[in-house]
Amino acid sequence: MITKDMTIGEILSVDIETAPILFEMGMHCLGCPASQMESLEEAAMVHGVDADLITEKINAFLAAKAQ
Repeated sequence: MITKDMTIGEILSVDIETAPILFEMGMHCLGCPASQMESLEEAAMVHGVDADLITEKINAFLAAKAQ
C-alpha cells in the first residue's frame, strides 16, 4: 500500500509501472534528485495536485494488478 508520506523513489521501487500515473498527474521529473527525498505529498503540493487522489489512483492500480 502506497502512502502519501512515501517518497517518489520508494513508490517507483514498489512498482515502476506506477510512473505513468505520476506522469499523468504532472510529475514529469521522476528521475530528478528531489524525487528521491520528496514525499508524494510534498511533490503533489509543488505540482498543484491532490496527494490523496494520486495515492488512491496508485493503490487502485496496484490492487487491480494483484488480482
